[in-house]
Parts: sequence; C-alpha cells; structure tokens
Amino acid sequence: MSTFPSMAAIGRILFLALLCCGLALPASAKIEYSDSQRDTIIELVEQLEQRHYSKLEYDDTLSSQHLDAYIDSLDGSKMFFTAADIEEFQQYREMMDDQLPEGNMDAGYAIFNRFHERLRTRLEGVNANLAETVAAMDFTVDEYYDLDTDERQWARDQGELDERWRKHLKNQVLSLRLADKPADEIPETLSRRYRSQLKRVEQYNSQDVFQIYANALTELYDPHTNYFSPRRSENFNINMSLSLEGIGAVLQAEDEYTKVARLVPKGPADKQGELQPSDRIVGVGQGDDGEIEDVIGWRLDEVVQLIRGPKDSTVRLQVIPAKSKTTDERKLITIVRNKVKLEEQSAQKEVLEIPNGEDTLKVGVIDIPAFYIDFEAMRRGDKDYKSTTRDVKKLLQELQEEEIDGLVVDLRNNGGGSLQEANELTGLFIEYGPTVQIRHSSRRVWRDGKRLKSDYYDGPLVVLINRLSASASEIFAGAIQDYERGIIVGDRSFGKGTVQTLTPLTEGQLKITESKFYRISGDSTQHRGVVPDLAFPSLFDTEQIGESALDHALNWDQINSVRHRRYDDLSTVLPHITGLFEERSHSNPDFVYLEDQIALAAETRELDRLPLNEEKRLALRESQKQKALAIENKRRVARGEEPLASLDEEDEASDDDEEVDSVASADTEAQNDADDEEPDVLLTEAGNVLVDALVLKQQRYAANVREKD
Repeated sequence: MSTFPSMAAIGRILFLALLCCGLALPASAKIEYSDSQRDTIIELVEQLEQRHYSKLEYDDTLSSQHLDAYIDSLDGSKMFFTAADIEEFQQYREMMDDQLPEGNMDAGYAIFNRFHERLRTRLEGVNANLAETVAAMDFTVDEYYDLDTDERQWARDQGELDERWRKHLKNQVLSLRLADKPADEIPETLSRRYRSQLKRVEQYNSQDVFQIYANALTELYDPHTNYFSPRRSENFNINMSLSLEGIGAVLQAEDEYTKVARLVPKGPADKQGELQPSDRIVGVGQGDDGEIEDVIGWRLDEVVQLIRGPKDSTVRLQVIPAKSKTTDERKLITIVRNKVKLEEQSAQKEVLEIPNGEDTLKVGVIDIPAFYIDFEAMRRGDKDYKSTTRDVKKLLQELQEEEIDGLVVDLRNNGGGSLQEANELTGLFIEYGPTVQIRHSSRRVWRDGKRLKSDYYDGPLVVLINRLSASASEIFAGAIQDYERGIIVGDRSFGKGTVQTLTPLTEGQLKITESKFYRISGDSTQHRGVVPDLAFPSLFDTEQIGESALDHALNWDQINSVRHRRYDDLSTVLPHITGLFEERSHSNPDFVYLEDQIALAAETRELDRLPLNEEKRLALRESQKQKALAIENKRRVARGEEPLASLDEEDEASDDDEEVDSVASADTEAQNDADDEEPDVLLTEAGNVLVDALVLKQQRYAANVREKD
C-alpha cells in the first residue's frame, strides 16, 4: 500500500540500534562497489552454500529468485520502474550466480543506479509542482486507491506511472484532511516530506547498495539470515547487550513506514501499554510539547535515532494503529524513555480466585516475560545470580505455601531468550528427561534436558501462549505438551525454530541459520509453532505476525522422536474441557466482546482499496466506528450497563484523551497489565480451564474408587 523503497532487504527485522546514514554523493555520481566489498560477497556466497541449514546452492534458479527479490526490495509497489526497465534487467536473471562468486556485482549496482535515477527524478518532479497539484484535486470524483499492490503489473510507460502517483498523492492529501490537518498546511507538510526523502536519496552510498543486494540473496535462504554492514554490526552488538536507552521496541521498515515488529517485555513501551505490534509510526515529537516531525519515507536508522534518547526524557509517537487499514486514523502515544532492566523482566506471581459451584479454588499464576539469565554474575560465581528458573522456583514455593490448587504459566508475548533457561525451567515440572533436540546443518542431532531425577511440581498445570510466544517459549510449551504434563491454551505460537550464529566477513558480519529446534516428539517448532490443546481466539493477524508471515521461512518438518514419559492421558479429558470452555465463552460478555473485535479487525483487513471520494471515505470511517460502537454496547448491555451514544463518551468516562481507533486493537484487552481496570479475560479463562481439568480429574478418581468398592 505504499510507494517508496522500504529498504526491506537491509534485513526484514532491523534492531533498534542503527546509526545514521552515509555521506552524500553528487546527484550525477554512479555508485560503485569497492575491492573489500568484492571480497566480502565472495565470502558471503561461500558461507551460505557451505554452512546454511537448507544446503541451497546458489545456482541459476536462485539467481533468478535473487533478481526478483532485489527488484522487489527496491520497488515493491511498482512505482518507479517501467516494464521496459524490467525487460532490460532480464539479461541478469541467470547471470548473477556466475558473477557473485567471482566478486562481480555489476548487475546489482547497475540496477540500483537505474532505480536511484528514477527515484530522484520522480521526487524532484513531485515536489516541483506540489502546491498546484494539491489545489487541483477534486475529492468528489468516484475513484479508488489500491491497497494491495502485490498483483500489480509493471507500468507500460511513464504515463501509467504518473497516474499511479496522482492517486497516491491524492490518498495522502485525503488522509491528512481526514486527520484534521488544516488545508493550508497540507502542501507544506507533503513538501517537507518529499524534500526530506530527496535528501536521503542523495545520501545513498555503496554500503547501502551492498546491504540491499546481499540481503536480497541471504533472505532467500531464510528470513533470519542477514548481512550486517560494519555500521549495523556495531549497533547489533550494542543492542544485544541491552545497553541502549529508548522505548524498548524492535522496529522494521515496511514500504515508506516504520513498523513496530515487537515490544521488549517490561520495556517502557510495553509498560505504557498503548503501542502495539504492527503499529506504523508516522511522526515523532520530543518532550511533552515538541513539534511532531513527519517521518513517513524516512530511513529506518534515522527514525530510530529520533526515537532513541536519554533516560527519563519523553518521546511522543504518532502512529497509524495496527488494526486500521486506512492511513486516516492517527493515535498519539507518549512514552518516557528508560533502560530495560533485568529485574523488571523477572517472573511475577499472582493468585486468581476461580468460582467452582459453592467453592472457590485458588489458581497460582506465574508470568514469565522472557527467558533471562545474568551470565556475568554466574561467571563471577555469584550464588544469587538471577535467572528465570531460579525466580520461578522461588515463586512456585511461595504459591505452594499459599496452598494453590493449580498453576498457570503465562508465556504470552515472551519472545524467548536463553535456551539453557528453557530447558531448566522445564525441569521444574518433570522428573527428568530430554526437553529439546537440535539438528545442525551437518545433520548431527543432539539433545538437551534434565539429566538427573529430582523433585518437581506435580500439581495441575496450564501454559498460556499467544502468537508472540517464540523460540525458548516454544521449547518449554512444546515439552510440556509432549510429556502431557499440562494443558497448552491460547493462540498458535510464533514458529521460530531456528538457531543463528554470527560470522565475521572482510566487511561486516553474516548472521546465518545453522541449526533447527525439534521437540522430543520429533516435530519442529519452526513455522508451525506450538498448536495449543485448546485454542482461544487469535488476537494477532497471522499474515502480519509470526514466522509463517515471513518470506522464505524454513518449512516445518520432523525427525525421530525421543522415548519419553507421559504424565497424563489428556486426550481423554480435552474434549470435555473444550466443551465446557465453549459453553462458558458464549455467555461471557468480555469473551464475546473480544471475539467480536477480532471479527471486525478481520473484516477490515479484507479491504483492498480505499475511496478517494471524501464523502465515501468519511462514510467508510463512520461505518467502522458504528460497528465498533455496536460491539462495545453489546458488552455493556450484557454487563447491565448503560449503552453509549458514541465511542467519544467512553473516552470521556475513562479520562482518556487519545483518538479512538475505528478498528480498535483486539489484543489490547488481552494484554493489559495487572493495574488495568479491565479483567484479563484470557488469563481468567486459562484459570477456568485448569479448574475444569482439576475437577474432572477428581470426579474420575472418585468414580474409580466407587467402582473398586
């Protein structure tokens, strides 16, 4: 739905630690590669062919895919190249696999220089007549702006490109009008945006081109195999040490936008609670009242620099909410910058009181935001070093002293961390045995887990996961499921089941996928993730979030299983538990509300074009608001509350001054902190499932005793 180069091939996911761009080049200069880059590309191809898990050879087939991926990374929306350009580039289709192993990157740099010329010429032309173009726009005409450009054909000529640009500009102007931007400020707002983009175009250098060209190849192997330039390598290492101060978010470039890929658990943005994965950042302001600077079309590294800042300072983000298909909706989020502290990512506990007939059962909850370990303290011999397993063991003991009837382990939004901790944590819930299998690109398999028998928690257990539970979380949840030690509930997990290592090159580094995780059942966690025993409504758009949403993700597969104990026969009780869950969810106003919001978000995602007629665009937005209002009032009536005349009433009642998202985020309700007034309906439901399992088990035990008697 965008028109500008995303720089997506500089890594689909770029970490928050990136530096500023390179030195400016004269407008007429051709960008060329260096001798060190020649050596680097030779090394990179060798490493990919020899060490990558997939064992792909860089041949004619991959060369053809490399060409397509490279062109797509430059002009994915087909707004700059014409069909004639693409025809000319066909000469390179089966040539690059012969050139790159010899250090010849003529094809890649020739294509980029053509793109660079087209991009510069287009931006100069747009900006030269912008005021007149905006003044001449007629918003009463019935025409549409296409959101889905994947099936778009290459333009036959410049005239067809001009028409695409006319509609693109009209959509941008209409979005600003509907976002309440004063009419007389719109031309200057767009002019600044395009002048800024033109400036960045002139700052492209050889390192930028090399990154795009190299990553267009590496990401054909899998999305987690990336080339890091010297600048990016330095900042990747800084980021991994968590020494940066900022908002605690991982960002990525998507077309002309900066998109939130994920939030760091317990970081400033996560604790503030409003910023969500897949939100698009369109403006950044400093302090409580600094001017919001438009960042559409900016390079990702420069947006990051603007967002990053010293501890305790304030940054304001203007975002297009993830669930809004149009670009008209804007939301302003204020975040106080801080460091992400290890102690703030520590596991936490609480107790839920779950009614069961005339009784009330106590369900312990342990929330684990990350699999952490203080390696430095451990190496120093500190007996009190922090780790996930140590903290959970302590919390578990405290909960048992409080005489809980069962335990829920909450792994929602836990993106992983230490493999060692995932294995050791599993050991708190099984007597002994393997927890994970790891297969190297050499096809050698080794296993890790709990080697010695020892005490473990043997009470009722439920593990709650969602789409953002990844990597180490999937190893733990998968092991609990394979041992039938507990019931897995929630959403299908992320599906990242690969292991990467960093390899230095002549210039920069290569992050390469060398191994793959497998469960003790033999199933990979890759791509498919962990499928819950009992599925809650999907809170995330799987086309946007998860391994399966990434291009060229490695497939799910299997290896031999490992003999292991099964602690229960859950297959006999799950159908009954599922029936109880479905019956309960149909009558729970909060659960129905959640499902309705998810359905509305799914309906909105079906939009493939937007009206450029202002009246129809307003009608579309009002329709979305009315649907959201109907969903809210349905819940309020079910709760015995007065319905609202508009969603604005809800804002006033809650003293919330942020703009209402017409397709409000379905996952906000399920992810609120303990301090929020709204109940965490999914956590409560996880507790209900545990109680159902406990009661059912007690009933069956009593029935068996009666039979024996």
